[in-house]
Amino acid sequence: MKIGIVGAGFTGLSAAYYLTREGHDVTVFEKDEKPGGLAVGYQEKEWRWTLENHYHHWFTNDRSVLKLAKEINHKVIIKRPKTSSFVDNEIFQFDSPVSLLRFPKLALPDKIRMGLSLSLLRYNPVWKPLENFRAESYLRFSMGNYAYKKLWEPLMKNKLGQYAKDISLAWFWARVYKRTSSLAYPEGGFLSFAEHLEKEIEKKGGNFHYNTEVLKLSSPIRRGVTRSGGPPSSTRSKLSFARTSDGGTERQDPEQEEFDKVIVTLPSFFFVKIAPQLPASYKNNLLKLEGLGALNLVLRLKKQFLTDGTYWLSMCDAKSPILAIVEHTNFMDKKYYNNEHIVYLGNYLSQDDPRFQMTAEQLLKLYDTWLKKINPSYQLSVGSCQLFKTPFAQPIIPTNYSKILPPFETPLPNVYLANIQQVYPWDRGTNYAVELGIKVARLISEKIN
Repeated sequence: MKIGIVGAGFTGLSAAYYLTREGHDVTVFEKDEKPGGLAVGYQEKEWRWTLENHYHHWFTNDRSVLKLAKEINHKVIIKRPKTSSFVDNEIFQFDSPVSLLRFPKLALPDKIRMGLSLSLLRYNPVWKPLENFRAESYLRFSMGNYAYKKLWEPLMKNKLGQYAKDISLAWFWARVYKRTSSLAYPEGGFLSFAEHLEKEIEKKGGNFHYNTEVLKLSSPIRRGVTRSGGPPSSTRSKLSFARTSDGGTERQDPEQEEFDKVIVTLPSFFFVKIAPQLPASYKNNLLKLEGLGALNLVLRLKKQFLTDGTYWLSMCDAKSPILAIVEHTNFMDKKYYNNEHIVYLGNYLSQDDPRFQMTAEQLLKLYDTWLKKINPSYQLSVGSCQLFKTPFAQPIIPTNYSKILPPFETPLPNVYLANIQQVYPWDRGTNYAVELGIKVARLISEKIN
């Protein structure tokens, strides 16, 4: 069976891995020059490892991706890094029940209520009834207003912006239920892991077309009927695509190729864009799914920034222009990065947020006061940073999301949609991208057999 996959993120890669293993003829199209999707990375010439454009790690219970790494013999490193919160201009370790009890900004009754509130979520395996409730309502009620406003309200606002009040408790449950103190990371970085997976797919006959943008997907309007009312001559789908050259600035003439099955792993609004034949009602439902983009400023410093060894610092201040400060080299050894200290300044933002339009220099100036609150010896340096943006990285999960969750099968015959908006109730992450790719690949195999 000839199968086309649009997108070489981990959903596309895992689907391709499974389907080539089943003996299918698989071709993957990717607009970027490398595999990895949201976990794509780069490598400076002095570095031994690659680094992600946007910070990434795995939890130790991310079974799907860890199993995949084991299958292809890719080494995984597991460590327990320090996680902290920035509250009232101070840094406090906040990654265990003991650190909660030591947190001086809450009275003991508030600490107990917060601990019980989080425990009720962490040890509850049943998420479905929770999707009827808003996370904010539950947290205010269970933790108390003071504790919620001190820690969780600024985090929710910084992460989710205008959507913070409407987020489903099922989404918050998934964040708590799956979290582990120890974290995992693929040796060499996520790009190294993606390229390793790509090689395994190619060994089984899979093909990759990089720097290749899919412009249009053409397919019969609906199963069994053409515009004239008769049966379709073929249920094969046609992909129109264009390769880019000269660093991606020159687009070559479009080409076309037919496939028996097509998997689209792009965000839903991009799927709507390339598939104009989709019924209006289906398009409208997809376009109701909302999300935020990601913006990360990556600093390369000569000195450690979070000097207490914190890997992940959550900014619990609604005035902060930064959501999280992640010092990657407080997790992975700096020797892999020419002994540089790598720090991410991360945000999830709507595309109309002014920060999304700023340059690296403008962002550094905006962040400077906050960075010096954390480390007074920090020095502003435009030359030692890189800015990365992506238009879609964080799905917005309102209450009762299961009612609007799109299935894999689409109104177009033999065309499947599998993207990060469909991993509900889980949050975005490469583990769920891998799981999603395997699920859609199995569905296709079942249909064929």
